Amino acid sequence: MQKKHRCGWCVGDALYEAYHDQEWGVPVYDDATIFEFLILETFQAGLSWITVLRKRENFRAAFDAFDYKKIAHYNQDKIDALIQDAGIIRNKLKINATVTNAQLFMKIQEEFGSFSNYIWSFVDGKPIKNNVKNYKEAPPTTAISDALSKDLKKRGFKFVGSTVMYAHMQATGMVNDHEVACFRYGEV
Repeated sequence: MQKKHRCGWCVGDALYEAYHDQEWGVPVYDDATIFEFLILETFQAGLSWITVLRKRENFRAAFDAFDYKKIAHYNQDKIDALIQDAGIIRNKLKINATVTNAQLFMKIQEEFGSFSNYIWSFVDGKPIKNNVKNYKEAPPTTAISDALSKDLKKRGFKFVGSTVMYAHMQATGMVNDHEVACFRYGEV
């Protein structure tokens, strides 16, 4: 049996490979899932994605299954409990930013009908399909991630720099940066 070719960044780690094979680069239009990735990407800032991925289920438990409506109303006691939770990344600034971002996420929903409508408008509603031969060739940012980051920051979002937003775009399928030889390239 011939082994499937995967993007080089995930090869050799079962959790990474499963994430790559099932989720990474699949277009996401559901606000709840988009928010989950937004939380995870903001916590990843400055760290490796595998660190966050290994703690994903702990994040899910700690942050009420990524329910942005609940997170938007977290009080100081809940925030303090999260800061003490060894199962997640205990960064006070990122935890506070998650609460703020949840509140602002809902404001965008009110303005655009959904967060999906807002974020996908940056790519005209359809994925950008790149031609990456080696994952190391993928850019860390683009003009689109710059614009998205700038707009989110203008609205008050935190930890949404252009690099974070480009990673979010890759994860949620707004851009297809699978290597062209990867079996997922044509599937997503």
